[in-house]
Amino acid sequence: MKPRVSLQDSALRNGNFSLRIDPVRSEDVGLYEAWVHYKTQVHSCHVELGLITVTLSPPNPVIENELLLMSCNSSHRASLVETCWFHNEHPDPTSRTFCSLSGALSIFYPSMSDAGSWRCQLRYSDGEIISATFNLQILGFDGPTSPMVYAAAASAAN
Repeated sequence: MKPRVSLQDSALRNGNFSLRIDPVRSEDVGLYEAWVHYKTQVHSCHVELGLITVTLSPPNPVIENELLLMSCNSSHRASLVETCWFHNEHPDPTSRTFCSLSGALSIFYPSMSDAGSWRCQLRYSDGEIISATFNLQILGFDGPTSPMVYAAAASAAN
């Protein structure tokens, strides 16, 4: 797994024997076990690494008014109960939430207002909730709704 894996050598003295994997790949999913020998003692821990993926079709950036399919999947083994998509999770009128039984969301005519932070949340039959956040980019025209622009003589117009 080198050079994607590292240990924080300076943290080992403080009892932190964390493993860092960057970037994580699908083949990294599984059970990890750490053993630390200190004097006459042996300490161990087990960590299971799961993976969640968000895919866009077509890939990011998306062109305005072209069909967009967003899907969210994880390596979790239980049955998927519900997938929810959250857009711009702020308490304002632009916040939107969509929930379904499948892991996909279709946006038939994406616009500039669909750009921004999206989070998919997967809820499983064993109660596990897994989520991932990503930034959706939309290529399009974000100008005035009227094609007529007025500018003062001798000034610049955008």
